[in-house]
Amino acid sequence: MNSIADNSVESFERNLEEFLTSTSLTRQDKASRLLSQIDQLLQNIEGFHYLYEKTPLLIQNGIFDNTPWAEADKLVPHLVKGTLRAGHPSSSYEVISELRLLAIAENHLTDSTLDAESAAEFLEEVVVHNLEFAFKELTEVSRETMSEKEVKKAHLLIGYLMKRIPLQNVKNKLIEEVELSCAQRPVLTKKTRELIGFLHNKFDVPDQLFSDDPISLYVNAVYHPSTGSVAHTAIDDYSKFLETADESALKKEAEEMGYHMLKTGLVSHHHALLLVKLVRDHPDLVHLCLALGETGIAEWNTYRKLISDIILENVTVENFQCIYGFHRMLERSLFSRRPIRIGIENLRKIQINPQVEKRILKIQGNKISNTTALQYLIGGVVKILGQPLGVRQGNNPTCQSARGISIWSQHAPTKLIDIVIRVATRNNLVVRFENTEINSNLLKKGLMDKLDYNLDVVSVVLVPHLDKIYNEMMLKSMGRGEDPHKWVNPAMYGQWIRVGFKSAYDYLTNSINNFGLFTRTFYAAFHPHYNGNRRMIYPNPVGIIITNSKAEMVGFHAVSLLRIKEDASGTVRAYFMNPNNEGRQNWGQGIRPTVSKNGERPGESSLPVDQFASRLYAFHYNPQEIPDYLQNVEEENIKQIIQLARQSWGKSYNWI
Repeated sequence: MNSIADNSVESFERNLEEFLTSTSLTRQDKASRLLSQIDQLLQNIEGFHYLYEKTPLLIQNGIFDNTPWAEADKLVPHLVKGTLRAGHPSSSYEVISELRLLAIAENHLTDSTLDAESAAEFLEEVVVHNLEFAFKELTEVSRETMSEKEVKKAHLLIGYLMKRIPLQNVKNKLIEEVELSCAQRPVLTKKTRELIGFLHNKFDVPDQLFSDDPISLYVNAVYHPSTGSVAHTAIDDYSKFLETADESALKKEAEEMGYHMLKTGLVSHHHALLLVKLVRDHPDLVHLCLALGETGIAEWNTYRKLISDIILENVTVENFQCIYGFHRMLERSLFSRRPIRIGIENLRKIQINPQVEKRILKIQGNKISNTTALQYLIGGVVKILGQPLGVRQGNNPTCQSARGISIWSQHAPTKLIDIVIRVATRNNLVVRFENTEINSNLLKKGLMDKLDYNLDVVSVVLVPHLDKIYNEMMLKSMGRGEDPHKWVNPAMYGQWIRVGFKSAYDYLTNSINNFGLFTRTFYAAFHPHYNGNRRMIYPNPVGIIITNSKAEMVGFHAVSLLRIKEDASGTVRAYFMNPNNEGRQNWGQGIRPTVSKNGERPGESSLPVDQFASRLYAFHYNPQEIPDYLQNVEEENIKQIIQLARQSWGKSYNWI
C-alpha cells in the first residue's frame, strides 16, 4: 500500500462514495469517473491488492450493470485478450471482472451463477491465452494496438493471477510453450528461462538427471545439466568439484552437459565453468562439452588456438549462453572463413563507446559484474553468427532491422561484424544510399519512439542506428510512384537481393492492383511445381500483411522468405524467418504459422504456400526467369489465394 499515492486512494474513495450514492440519472457519469480512478490504481501491484479487497463492494453495487460483464457465467476466457487490447475503459472493466472471478475462486465473494471451481477454471484459461503479457513478449497485434500503459496493466493482471490461482491445470500448456520456444532456438532465452523457472517453482519436478517427466529436460538444462551439478548446485561448490574431478568424471560432465544443450538450445551457469576448465586443462574433451559432430570437431581441431582464446576471454558464469553459439558456429564451419577470423580478431581489440557500453550493461540489469561490456558483445556476436534465425525484434516496430541482422549473419557475416565494430566504437553508423551518405547520428528518429531493451546484445547495439537509417532510406525513396522497398531493400541488405520487385499495393491510389498477376508472378518465381524446380539461394526480404484471429488487417510486416518446398506429407510450404516474438500467431481463416513438426529448421515459421501467398504484398525476384513459367501456374490456385486475401486484409482496400 505504501507505493500507492495517497491522492490516488483519496480520489478513488471519493469517487466510490459518489458512485454508491448516485441516482439513476447520475449513475453512468459517476461510474465513468470511478473507472478512471480504477485505471490509475491498476498501474501498481499494490493497487491490484487494494482493488481486490474493494471488488465485492463494487460488484454488489452494480459496477457492471448494463455492460458486457454483467453476467459472470456468460463470460468467455479467450475474449479477455481482445478487451485488454481495447484500452480503457474496456480494459479496466476486464481487470475488475478478473478480480471478481478471483474473489469467487477464493470464496471472498459469492455469485449465484458461478461456483469457485468454475471461476478458477476460467482464470486458468485466461492465463493460458495471455502468456505474452506475463513475460512482456508481445505479439504483433498487441504491439501495434496497445499503449505502454495498457501493456503494464495487462502484465500486472496476468502476473497477479499466476501468483494466486492453482496452476496445475495449465501445466501442460506451459510445457508446450517451453517446447515450442526451445524448438525455435532463440538468441535471447530470457522468456524461456522465466517459463522454466515458473514451472520449476510451482510444480513438482523430479530432481533426477534423466526422467520421463516432460519438463525435467528443460529444468535440468537450466539448473543442473550434469551429475556433478546436481550434487554441487552452488556455483562455488561446483567450481571446487571441478578442481578435484578426475578425467573420467570430467568426461561424464562434458557428455551430459553437451546432451542437454543440444536437446534444448539452453546453457547453464555450470557449463561455463566446465568449458573453461576443459579448454585450459583437457582440450581433448572440449568437443563433448560443445556437443560437436564431425564438422564441428574438424573445425575445433583446425582452429583450436583461436577458439580457445575467445572462450577463455569471454565465457563467464554471467556470459554463458554464448556456448551454444560456439557450438553452432563450429557446426557452420564459420571459423574456416578467413575474413570472419580477422573480423573477430579486430572485435577483440576494440574500445567500446561509453553510450554503447551503457546500453549493453542495461540489458544485463546494470548489476555489479566481473563481466565487461566487450565480453557480453563478443558473446552476443557469437550467438548471432551461430543462430541467424534466432534474432527477434522484441517489443519494437523494427522488423526490418532484425531481418537485416539475420540476413547478414546468414550470408554476409563479415559485414555484420564490421557494422558491429563501427557502431560499438563510434555509437554511429554511416552508409551510402544512391551516392548520398546517411549518418545515423544526424537523423532525429526512425520508426521506434523508444527502444525496448528486451533484445539480444547485438540488436541493442545496432537497432537504434539501423532503424533510423532504414527509415531515412524510405523517406528518400518516397514520391517515385512505386513501393520504396524496391530501392531500399537491396541498398540496406545487400546486392544479392534480386533487382526485380513486385508489390500488390499501389501507393498512388492506396489500392490493391492486379493481385492475380502479382500472385502468378510469385508462383512462377518460387513455387517448385511451376518454376522448373529451382531453389532459392538467398533469403528474400518480403512484405506481408499481418491479420488477427478474425482475419482483420493489423499492419505491414517484414519477414525473410527462406525456401519453398514440399514437407514430408507432400504439402508445399513456405518457410520464413519471422522476427516477431514467437512466429506462430493465429491469422484467421484457419491460417496459423507453425514452428515445428512441418519440416521447419530451428527459427523458421512455415505455412502452406497458398496461405502464405494470401498474406504477401511485396517480394523481390529475377524478371528474366519469369516469362517461361507464368503460364504454368494453375488459375484455380490464383483464385483461391485472391479469395483468402480479399476476405481478410483486402477489405481495407479498393481492388483494381
